[in-house]
Amino acid sequence: MKILVIGGTGHVGAFLVPMLLEQGHEVYVGTRGTRAPHTGEDALKGAKFVICNGSDIESLKALRSYHFDAVVEFPGHIANVWEAFKDNVGHIVACGSLWMFGYPRVVPTPEQYQGECPFDGYAKRYAQMREMIAQSGMDKAVFTAIMPPNICGPGKIPLDCLGGRDIEQHKAHQAGKTVYLPDGPEVLLSPCDAEDIAALFALAINNRTAAAGQIFNVGPADSAVTSRELVRLFGEIYDTEIPVETVSWDTYRNEISPGVGWWWHFYAHMAPDISKARTLLGYEPQYTVKETLARAVDWMRDSGLL
Repeated sequence: MKILVIGGTGHVGAFLVPMLLEQGHEVYVGTRGTRAPHTGEDALKGAKFVICNGSDIESLKALRSYHFDAVVEFPGHIANVWEAFKDNVGHIVACGSLWMFGYPRVVPTPEQYQGECPFDGYAKRYAQMREMIAQSGMDKAVFTAIMPPNICGPGKIPLDCLGGRDIEQHKAHQAGKTVYLPDGPEVLLSPCDAEDIAALFALAINNRTAAAGQIFNVGPADSAVTSRELVRLFGEIYDTEIPVETVSWDTYRNEISPGVGWWWHFYAHMAPDISKARTLLGYEPQYTVKETLARAVDWMRDSGLL
């Protein structure tokens, strides 16, 4: 197949493109420029590069002459991609987020609306995806969405125990400094390796009929860990003991981890139900939470960040 991967030099895309090339596909990477992929100098060797900007629908329409079989969209401009290619390609696959479903009322969380999403950008994109699911196959293209939890693994600073991706927090974890968590029931977290996420994208592309009109969750091999277990795993990876103290929710949100994009990690479960991907696509993730965290830490060390 001839496949366009928009955002193919990004975290998940840089794993997906080599997979598709190894499978014998003709892969085009859509990018606004060029930058070295994190998986190695030759990771994207064999791919062809085309310039496009997902926020500019005309730049997308200019690529229709390639007659791609499938288009993968990572950056988040899915409405433009759908409008540009829905009557031109056979399959459009987009990346979303488990957070799009809203505060989870069911754990593990299935691919269903749970409640209002507190993040406007995610809420808008989820509404667009639901429209595309409804329209899937009405033109030429069928649509598939893939919803990761927290993306981890080599190539990006992993989630820290404060809810961000701060290298200084990881240095504090490495030094065994105290982590503060909110008092009350612990949430479940599922840092998922970018390579495992890419593998589900590849399965969806290669199984268009099964993936058509579907939303699939993706997650790690061991499902989820509690917030305290996350701290303990980082302690094992950094070979130190990281003390944990609890504070009230008001203190946590206002003083310890201000900003909903941070404290939400320790407020709402991120534990995806991946049974649909297993049943329809034969998906089996390769890495556990600890393994993907360790791979991310190894990458930070190799990159000189730690």
